[in-house]
Order: sequence, then structure tokens, then C-alpha cells
Amino acid sequence: MKDQIIETIKQYDTIIIHRHVRPDPDAYGSQGGLAEILKASFPDKTIYTVGQEERSLQYLRRLDEISDDTYNGSLVIVTDTANQERICDQRYLSGDKLIKIDHHPNEDPYGDLVWVDTTSSSTSEMIYELYLYGQDKGLQMSDQAARLLYAGIVGDTGRFLYPSTNDRTFQYAGELIKYNFSRTEVYDGMYELPMNVVKLNGYVLQNFEMNENGVASMILPKELLATYDVRAADASLLVSALGSVQGIKAWAFFIEESDQIRVRLRSKGPVINGVAKKYKGGGHPLAAGASIYSWDEVPHVMKDIEEVCK
Repeated sequence: MKDQIIETIKQYDTIIIHRHVRPDPDAYGSQGGLAEILKASFPDKTIYTVGQEERSLQYLRRLDEISDDTYNGSLVIVTDTANQERICDQRYLSGDKLIKIDHHPNEDPYGDLVWVDTTSSSTSEMIYELYLYGQDKGLQMSDQAARLLYAGIVGDTGRFLYPSTNDRTFQYAGELIKYNFSRTEVYDGMYELPMNVVKLNGYVLQNFEMNENGVASMILPKELLATYDVRAADASLLVSALGSVQGIKAWAFFIEESDQIRVRLRSKGPVINGVAKKYKGGGHPLAAGASIYSWDEVPHVMKDIEEVCK
């Protein structure tokens, strides 16, 4: 499949790269990292990265604004996006051919070419693997591409703490840091938080609830977010804060947005992506997300998590 992807890339002059809505560092890292590899490898091609920008990730990359006509005869690549509903910018179907590159469970195998590897810690890791495979086929790495891929790997492994981290992850990260970029700047951009978000984190640590079975929850209604002047997207950055709580098995953040309640699920063992799928979401076995539309649904979600943890 890697060979087919590289050969297909060579056939197109215009390549447009998408990723998922509400992006994280791996979404930006894989999307932008692939774009920078292709720019370094094929300077005569036109490469675009598109989607709605996330303010907290602008330190990684700024995205392109393109017209609908740009898609005519183009190759479209979607990275780090399990299902079509989550692809940011629905023009992804307007190109000539579509490629999916992802590390989530392949429950929606969209695209003309599909490369999914659930053993990879991140899609950024897969993009680096694509580069390694294609070195003798014209692919070249750049400092900017290495910076983005490293950020994506760090973000999706929780600084190499999550169980998805393996020996291959460390090997690739070790090779990427040999390129000329500042790891300090990457870490600062990824982990420094504004004061208001830090104060909300203090509220989370003081007010989350956990039962005797190690199942925890945190409810963040929009009125509370407004009190701290925190966006829902920024509140989502705090989901991992409960991972260091002794005895915790799985937890859920319920973050109210204007039109829905975003459910962020995390686990230290029990597989919780089945719960997310029940509520029209999905994700990894230990990190997933979904949406509900009433606070009355919260007890049902928590009951489902409880069943999984039993």
C-alpha cells in the first residue's frame, strides 16, 4: 500500500491534504508533515493543507484557503481521520482520487486507497514510515517536516507515556530529533496553558467525582466555561489531567458546546471506544470521544463505562 500511495502521489500535480475536525497535534503533524515531505521531494507540485484552523495549534502550522476549482483533477489525502463525518472541509470528495492514511480502527474504509495501521502510536508515525519506505523513490525529509511529525508523535503518545508507545515509536522519534528544530519550542507550544485554563484545571482537580470502582466524571457546562473565559476546545486539553489519580480506571469529561455536549473518554485499561461508538462516536480503545445532546444522557454514558470497567 505504501508503494501504491507513493506512485499515486507522483501522478498528480496538485495534492490537497485534509484531517479531522477539532484537530489535535497528530492531526496537524501528520497533515503538515506529509505536506512538507512532498514539498521537499517534489518542488514542482502544488501542495495544500486545508481545514478550519485551531487557534491553540497555530504554533505548528497555518493552513491554506483554496477555491473549489482547485480540487479539479487533484489528489486528496485525508490523514488521522477514522470516519468521513469527521473530515474537516467536506470538499474532500471533489478531487480526482482519494487516499486515507490513519491509525484508528478502520470502521469506515473510505477512499480509493486505504492505509490503516492500528499498531502505530500516531498517524505522524505512519507518515515517517512512509518517508522511510520511499527514500529510494524520491521522498525527502525536511527540518519542518521532522518538527511536525515529532510534535504529532509526542502529542498522541502523551510524551511517550501512553500504551500505544512502542520501540518503533522511540526509534522514529530518536531519528526525527536529529533534524534542525527546537524541541523546547514544540513542548512550550503543546503544554503551556493560559492562566484561565490553568485555573479551570484547578477546578477540575478539586471537583471531579470518582466512585469506588475507579470510574470518574467531570461535568463542564458552558456557564462554568464562561466563568473562566475558556473555550470548549481549550477545556478538552484538560482531559488527561485525571490520568495521574491513584485507582482511576476510566473517566469521562462532559463539555458543553453551543449545540451539543462533547464527551471525552479516557481509560487506563478497560476498552472504552465501544461506549463512544454507542453514542455515534469512536476512537482508540483507551481514548475516544462522542456527543450527546442532553444532560439526561450523562447517567447512561456513565453506566455504560461502569459496565465496561466491571
